Amino acid sequence: MFKRIKNKFIRYIAFGIYFLIVLVCAIQLNFLGLFGYSPTKKDITMPNVNISTELFTADSVLIGRYFDEDRNPVAFDSISKNVINALVATEDVRFYKHSGVDFLGLGSGIISTLTGDKRGASTITQQLAKNLYRTRYNKSVGLLGRIPGIGLIVTKFKEWMTAYKLETRYSKAEIITMYLNTVSFSNNSYGIQTAARRYFSKNASDLSINEAAVLVGMLKGTTIYNPMRNLDKSRERRNVVLLQMQKANYIDQAQVETFSKEPLVLHTDNKDVHAGEDSYLRAAVERWLEKWAEDNDRDIYRDGLKIYTTINSKLQKHAEEAVAKQMEVLQRRLKNAWGDEEPWRDLSGKVIPGFIENLAKKTDYYKYLTKKYDNRTDSIDFYLNQKKQMEIFSWKGERLREKVQMSTMDSIKYYVTMLNTGVMSMDPYSGEIKVWVGGIDHQFFKYDHVNQSKRQAGSTFKPFVYLAALESGMTPCDQVQDKPVTIKIDKGDSIEVWEPKNADWNFSYREMSLRWAMARSVNSITVQLTEKVGADKIAEAAHRVGIESKLNPVPSIGLGPNDVSVFEMVNGYSTMMNEGERLTPILVSRIEDYDGKVIATFKPERKQVVDKQDAWLMTYMLRGGMEEPGGTSQALWEYDLFAKENEIGGKTGTSSEYVDGWYMGVTKDLVTAVWVGCDDRNVHFKNSQTGEGSKTALPIFGLFMEAVYKDKSLGYTQGKFPAPTVEITKKYKCVTPRPIREESLSDSTTVDDGVDLEDIGSGEVIQEEGVATPEGDVDMGALSTEKDVVATKLRDSLDNVG
Repeated sequence: MFKRIKNKFIRYIAFGIYFLIVLVCAIQLNFLGLFGYSPTKKDITMPNVNISTELFTADSVLIGRYFDEDRNPVAFDSISKNVINALVATEDVRFYKHSGVDFLGLGSGIISTLTGDKRGASTITQQLAKNLYRTRYNKSVGLLGRIPGIGLIVTKFKEWMTAYKLETRYSKAEIITMYLNTVSFSNNSYGIQTAARRYFSKNASDLSINEAAVLVGMLKGTTIYNPMRNLDKSRERRNVVLLQMQKANYIDQAQVETFSKEPLVLHTDNKDVHAGEDSYLRAAVERWLEKWAEDNDRDIYRDGLKIYTTINSKLQKHAEEAVAKQMEVLQRRLKNAWGDEEPWRDLSGKVIPGFIENLAKKTDYYKYLTKKYDNRTDSIDFYLNQKKQMEIFSWKGERLREKVQMSTMDSIKYYVTMLNTGVMSMDPYSGEIKVWVGGIDHQFFKYDHVNQSKRQAGSTFKPFVYLAALESGMTPCDQVQDKPVTIKIDKGDSIEVWEPKNADWNFSYREMSLRWAMARSVNSITVQLTEKVGADKIAEAAHRVGIESKLNPVPSIGLGPNDVSVFEMVNGYSTMMNEGERLTPILVSRIEDYDGKVIATFKPERKQVVDKQDAWLMTYMLRGGMEEPGGTSQALWEYDLFAKENEIGGKTGTSSEYVDGWYMGVTKDLVTAVWVGCDDRNVHFKNSQTGEGSKTALPIFGLFMEAVYKDKSLGYTQGKFPAPTVEITKKYKCVTPRPIREESLSDSTTVDDGVDLEDIGSGEVIQEEGVATPEGDVDMGALSTEKDVVATKLRDSLDNVG
């Protein structure tokens, strides 16, 4: 074909053009897999950029981000001109004069390299092509790409082609904007806006000449010129960029001299930057949206969504501050309670042998040492006990951090005695979750104590017994005698007896109204009601109102032996507050795409599950904790909560050996649950004076609500509970006789010896504010053989309960 062309020179040119066309087509089609992937026309018109998803409170406060690459793209006019000038002067001074490939610059770069001055010749557009389409990654590299030298030529040629496509599709302003929005600035900061916030706590539009020079200078080497890691090198590189800006006539010599002498000052404390860090709330929303994202083919780490939660930022802050204030006190109290004694104890009160050593064996570090030193215990023990500098969680440290010299074994001892908490508050009428505090610090304690952790509810479960009693036809004024109760358990081949005791091991033999009995948390009456109504009916009622965990319908069910979550308890109490209508709690209200279009909204499911009269009567019963003589919530009088005849309902709870402390608080606007305890149940307080729910969890609720009422901007006011919307036909206004001297009693549940605990409730014996009930996850065979020891321990511990 080319022989027909007589002129040899023209023939060679024609052959070259033909070869170039064939090569371009072969590369575009990835002929025989030789060249790898090349961006298509669709890719060029719709470049695929991963964008951070932002998480907001209901009042539009940024509280978190989700990202593979932390990127927040901005428009051209939202980028400081100083950044544009610094970039062009340093990376591509002929940017406005070429069409994607700067052949003049390429030739100059080759000559410079041959003379020993290595200098890159890639244009900004070529670099954008590389960033957008990852031209040097495996997907883009074909068979020829694996051949040294040839692979680099093919890759460069593809970048030229892609750069040219970008130049024909986008303006120079759009190209430089896309580049600055995609490039990495280290520290997981992608794009100029994220970098400006991370390093200087300002928007990209506000960057000064010096700040722009620092960030652009990082592009030559994001590690070596990172100002957080290498301040001196970063300053040197900044000054080089300033000189380049002078050569390009963007600044003059006097400015270079002035700016180069200025110190490099960083501002890295921007709250929006820290919002990208993980948190309980951020993790909870991610779990919440997992199915939605899968069903709707969305990736919250890449799609640049805006997720609006139902959380109120001010309520959340008040709750977090209440937690911090009280938990610091409680941690000090727990340490003082045990002093130099080891706090990990079994049911008999004896120190658990090998407790810390067994925990150490569960760590990844122990497994690493075992493998490295071939299971030699002397070497393993040496490194486990070798002190080293580490950062630990500390209530005394700055931002709850403290650098200490501590061994691995020391750190295990330290953390196993750390108290944690879970707090959730919800609007019972809308189902919107307003507060979510999953623990004391997510960086150190990942487990979320709102909906991942489940602990024994103790006496906070008793209201479900009274709800079932009302549903059976009883009234708040019906009276039951506080007297000894004997429960016979048919073992098939024998009959065993359970005789639950009250907190002080005494019975008043008074006739007590249901409201008064629930307010005082009287065990004997709770057990009598359970026997009368049926444990299965109580379990069904609890499940109906919001408890989803498995509940064993055993005689002790009302004393709280079953494990439940803070989330479930809030839902259960909210159903009673919401006239018996159960709502599905919602944590996310709406989701917008990157352009601000609403793509999803979330509303609670509603179902009437309790008669309105019985539900209202339960809210009246819950107020008894404050209003009845000896009510267990009356420590709340210590807080400024009772102006304008404000009404508060609530229930305390404590599990055996003061392992778990609870408080359920109900106001006319909010239902709040607080749990306090150590993650390991073998570590706990010593006695009721220090460890029961009214001493641990209740103060957090009191501090929280006190702050809520004082913050007038929130709009939460004090006042009475809502009036009933239906006729109340059951008798509920009954006067409680007030003894000459009446003291608030602890919640109580107890089991007597001489009975197999498996028939009362599976698991270990627990004490509920001076009351013992069974708990799961303990070997029942071991318990039955140690029955006498357990009973003796219970008697000893109950002697301290008032």
